[in-house]
Amino acid sequence: MDLFGTAGIRGSVRTDVTPELAVAVGRAVGHAAREASATPRNADVVVGRDGRTTGGALAAAVEAGVRAAGASVRRVGVVPTPALAFASRGRHGVMLTASHNPPGDNGIKCFVDGVEFDRERERAIEERVDAGTDPVAWGTWGDGGDESVLDAYRAAVVDYARAYGAPLDGLAVAVDCGNGVGALATPAALRDLGASVETLEGNVDGHFPGRESKPTPDSLTTLRRFVADGPAAFGVGHDGDADRIVIVDGDGGIVHEDTVLAIVAERYVRASDATDPVVVTTPNASARIDERVTAVGGRVERVRLGALHEGIAAVRAAGGTVVFAAEPWKHVHPALGGWIDAVASAAVFARHVASEGLDGLRASVTERPYRKVSVPCPDDAKAAAMADLRTTLPEAFDEASVDTDHGVRLDFDDAWLLVRPSGTEAYVRLYAESESVDDLVADARAVIERAVERAS
Repeated sequence: MDLFGTAGIRGSVRTDVTPELAVAVGRAVGHAAREASATPRNADVVVGRDGRTTGGALAAAVEAGVRAAGASVRRVGVVPTPALAFASRGRHGVMLTASHNPPGDNGIKCFVDGVEFDRERERAIEERVDAGTDPVAWGTWGDGGDESVLDAYRAAVVDYARAYGAPLDGLAVAVDCGNGVGALATPAALRDLGASVETLEGNVDGHFPGRESKPTPDSLTTLRRFVADGPAAFGVGHDGDADRIVIVDGDGGIVHEDTVLAIVAERYVRASDATDPVVVTTPNASARIDERVTAVGGRVERVRLGALHEGIAAVRAAGGTVVFAAEPWKHVHPALGGWIDAVASAAVFARHVASEGLDGLRASVTERPYRKVSVPCPDDAKAAAMADLRTTLPEAFDEASVDTDHGVRLDFDDAWLLVRPSGTEAYVRLYAESESVDDLVADARAVIERAVERAS
């Protein structure tokens, strides 16, 4: 597919995510909603947006398309993406957001019944957009109206989080919202749970004046200093639409995203009464997750990047119980809903910190050195290079077990590496974790570079 990437449609509002495209996608979603409804004339599509300056116009364009397809629109306004997903339960939804991209970008994410569209549904939308669809007869256009979802969403997160950890009872937490829409949910949810919350960059502003929207060690400098110098037990950093979470420890250090994932996964497995509790994650996630999940009686299944919802569906179709699904920085809490939700992650993690302390949570997780390296590779050489590496990497590391479902992943007794092609840039990505990670990266990179040379 050309239109949808690993997280919906995303790009420049001048060349990619234009009003014309928004109308076309809206019309395609409207038709899909009508086809899925037992009463097509009553089909609803809920539409929301983040705080980007272009969001209002693009939301209006989506609404025009949906209504011209004969479905009705319910506008929920400026909300976090997980709140829009919450509102889409039992119907279709469209969120206008570019997540952590620069302010000149925007994007479109499509939902049905609280879950992002899978590849089949995305392909159907793309085919409709490519083919073009005419508006329905004038007398059957849909109507429009406003709905409020934030209060109900925040209450649902708070009620859900109370089942885990311990009461916050004044626990000090700092939240850097990065001028994104997480400001509308996370601080209030933590306060409702009893935390003492300090909010940084809490005014929603699509120019992102406080820092870049992507929460990184560099962009979170203010939060890190604030936590290190103040009373907060930990800090939370969000991206522009609050589907991504970064945790800062009491010394101002960034807690590795895979450590956060392992901590939460372990506790979900412990709390589950399922006979076969499953954690779904992605190929680039650390073996520390497998170690903690298996130690408490669960198992890990991996799925391609950007497809946690598909992995959850596959495990459930096979009769399994998914207790948690996550890729680095992005978490799905299946007992709450099928969407990625960093607001819920902040609430649940805070309850665990209140129960065990952040140092206590980290104590059981083995954190080995980790590297991510980008090896240049022309786009037209990626397929041949990866085909080559499916043979040459296992030959070079014959002591490792091999998985080629999502790139080439090699697992050793106390280390692992993954090689996969970038979906957006002219690189092959190399991820590795080992006590001797620099040596492992050097050896693997040499194999990759030879494969790229042969394929170019």
